[in-house]
Formats: sequence, C-alpha cells, structure tokens
Amino acid sequence: MKNLLYCILTLVAFSISYSCKFPKTDKIVLSAHEKESFDSVRQFIKSNWINTIRTHTKDSSTLIGLPKPYTVPSINGMFQEMYYWDTYFTNVGLILEGNVDQAKNNCDNMLFMVNKYGYMLNGNRTFFLNRSQPPYLSMMIRDVFNHTKDINWLKECLPGLEKEYNFWMSKRISPIGLNHFSNSASDEEKKDAALGLRKRLGKNYDTAAFKTEAEMLISGSHALSECESGWDFNPRFSNRSEDFCPIDLNCNLYMYEKNFAFFNARIQNKDSAKWTIVAEKRKALINKYMYNATDSLFYDYDFVNQKKSPVYSAAIFNLLWSEIATPEQAKSIADGLAKIEFEFGVSACAPGERKYSYQWDYPNGWANLQYLAVKGLRNYGYEEDAGRIAYKFVRNVTANFKKTNNLWEKYNITDGTIKVNNEYEMPTMMGWTAGVFVYLSDYLSK
Repeated sequence: MKNLLYCILTLVAFSISYSCKFPKTDKIVLSAHEKESFDSVRQFIKSNWINTIRTHTKDSSTLIGLPKPYTVPSINGMFQEMYYWDTYFTNVGLILEGNVDQAKNNCDNMLFMVNKYGYMLNGNRTFFLNRSQPPYLSMMIRDVFNHTKDINWLKECLPGLEKEYNFWMSKRISPIGLNHFSNSASDEEKKDAALGLRKRLGKNYDTAAFKTEAEMLISGSHALSECESGWDFNPRFSNRSEDFCPIDLNCNLYMYEKNFAFFNARIQNKDSAKWTIVAEKRKALINKYMYNATDSLFYDYDFVNQKKSPVYSAAIFNLLWSEIATPEQAKSIADGLAKIEFEFGVSACAPGERKYSYQWDYPNGWANLQYLAVKGLRNYGYEEDAGRIAYKFVRNVTANFKKTNNLWEKYNITDGTIKVNNEYEMPTMMGWTAGVFVYLSDYLSK
C-alpha cells in the first residue's frame, strides 16, 4: 500500500512539474504589449527584404551568376550568396508577405543550377561544387505553385526536379535503399576539411591523430558530407556523416516522391501512381531502420555498423512535417517533447555528454527547426504544443531584437540569449530567421 501511495504521489508531482515547465493553454493570447513588440520585428523584416536581394547574372571570381535576382541570408557581412536549404524557409516568409515573385525567382535560380550542374549546389559559389544541401526545391516549387496555379511553369520545373532527384538516387544511395549525404571533393579539399575540424570543433579535436593520409581523407570526406547535411557540425553522426541514413534527408525525399505524384496528377500525367508506390516503399524503409520500438521514437541509422544513432534530435519533426508518422507515432513524438523543448524553443539535439562543442546541438535553437516542429505538430492536430513552441521562439527573437536591433542566425533556447555554441563568429541574419518569424507570428496572431 505504501509503495502504491508513493507511486501515485510521484506521478502527481511529475505531472505538476511538467505542466509548470510547459503550461497548458488552448490558445496563446497575446497581450497588447507583445503584439506591439512582435509588430516591430515584422516591420524590420518587411523593410529589409529588399536589402537581401542580389542581382549577379555573370560569374565573378568564386560567385556563380544567376539569371534572376536571388535572396541571400544576411544584409551584410557573412553569407552573401544564395544557400540551398536556407532559402526554403526564407521563401515561407516571402510568400506570406506577398513576395511570391521573389520566391519564384529563387526557385528558378535553383533550377538553373540543377540544369547546369546536375544538382543544386550548397550555394552559388564555385567552392560549393563538391556538395549539395538538404533537398527542398520540390517543396519550394509546390509552395509557389499553390499560390500561382501556373501549370505551364510547373511543367517547365518538372524536368529539373527529376534531374535533381536522380542525383540523390544515383550519387547518394546506400545499400539499404535509403539515402545518405556525401560529396565529390578532391583529395586536397578533403585534407583541408579534415584540418579545418580543429577550428570548428575546438581544441579537443586532435588533427595529429591522423596516422595516415588515408585516415585524413576519410575524415575530411565525412566532414564535407556533414556540411552537405546542413547540420555542420552535430553529434548525430559521430563525425561519420557518410555512414548514416538521416531521418530528415529521407523524409524530404519522401516529400519529393509525394510531390511528383501530386505534380503529375495536376498536369494529367500517368506517372502519378508510380510515384505514390515509390514513396510508400521509402516510408516502409524508414520505419524498418529508424523506428525504435522501445521508446516509439526515430533515430538516424548507421548503415555501416547496422545500428541507430543514440542521439535524439529535432530531425524527428521532419517525420511530422512530411506526414510520414502514423497518428500513434506522432503522439509518441509529441509526448517526448520534454526531451528537446526548453523555455525558449526547441533544441537541435537532446542534451548529452559530448567530446566536442557542436553548433547543431543543445542549447542552440535554429529558426528552421522551430518551423518544422510547429508545422509538423499542426499537421497532426497538436495545436497546443505548436502554439507553445511558436510563442517561446517568437518571444526569444523579439527580446533579442530589442537589445540588438537585429535578427540572428541562432539562439540559446535555455536562457533566451544569443550566447550560443559557435564554430565561427555568429552573423546577424534575415534569411530563415525572418521567414520563420513571419510564419510563427502569423500563426500566433490568428
């Protein structure tokens, strides 16, 4: 009886603790002061979109010329080229604020690079020719098409999209049928990447540990592959990015396959049913290799060593965003938010012991991950959780905007500051921070 009473009291205490940490509300009600603060950030964003547009139609030094004006992440300083996955989240904000034409320009510029090189580069620089970034072009095109309903433009896009998809399926496919990140770097580029890890991961990374040139080339190749993941660098892959089939990459390619079904149906092409079958096969493989029945959650899969990564990450939200998860799996993800949600948003990874300091790790919160979390949770009806996370991050961005008059690349989701784990001096940023802020603040205002 005493043991039963103890268990009941423990459960009650946990319930109270959890509800205090993540207060339950049907809908976030913004105060007049909060609305005013959020509006000041929105006005800054609206006034500065124009300052992130670049026009360079000719190649110049390392810069690859693009046919149409394109969006860069930062007004000045670092990041003065168009980046691949960054631009998806930027486009989300551009479209919501009525800048559909610029969002379409960004898609057209990416298709130009796909048709020129056979894949979308990490960004429009020649030093990015050895890798891509997480594939988002299909979703960008669908977002634009949903607004323009331009069937002729969609038909023009499809050959390029299929070319990009074929790149991932021919150059980035693993023996188990799922995809992984890689690169096409020269030996010299791999050596440079290996030596650069000490600067990016800190003094604990001992480049003198390379006993042979072959070891250095392998390490450099993994590093460049992790750069292709966009999560450079993170603890998910144990510094062996090429050996893993990541959750997020495969969710994105599932969305490509579902979008191909949708696009082909819209242009009345008989290939639509074929793509649905392909998508379902990928979904089955994701469940086979990445699902952990013990905790009902998903983890990246190390296909070389045939085991799951021990690191739980915000990549889990791509399963909700892509709608791969079953309702039961979505509930497990929502129930497990405490692993990764903190006072000011969602962390890149759950806390854990690390040998190195990674920027894609706790306590860093990146805007794009907040978007995937909120949009994914909304897809399954978890509006309460979505609203709470949206509010936390918008409040974080707003508070730091008041102090600095700027938006930033990433934020600390434990103390609400910009004191984060950095691998380089953190830049101010419009880009995905602006795009996601527009989406989240719109959501909270409805």
